[in-house]
Amino acid sequence: MANITWEDFEAVELRVGTILKAEPFPEARKPAYKLEVDFGDEIGVKRSSAQITKLYTEDALIGQQVIAVTNFPPKQIGPIKSEVLVTGFIGEEGTVTLAIPDGKVPNGTRLA
Repeated sequence: MANITWEDFEAVELRVGTILKAEPFPEARKPAYKLEVDFGDEIGVKRSSAQITKLYTEDALIGQQVIAVTNFPPKQIGPIKSEVLVTGFIGEEGTVTLAIPDGKVPNGTRLA
């Protein structure tokens, strides 16, 4: 694994957002949800695709806070443009456990 500089780390904007909407994404190559995540007034609501269907239901995701990379360029994934990368940890059999804050944090707060 390559080392990065402090400046490299500072360039990545990891921020907290709250999932407002989660729906099936049948057009995705791998099972996924389409998400709308609120990152507060400065960033607003952004769309993402997340392969988290093995551990999470749509209803369970609503209101869940997540940590996402908010400064990647948009990426076309099938019919949607993903604007942020929701982060998680890949476990056995490809299951993804979301990276989430331990307590409630204001939307848009940057990871320090």
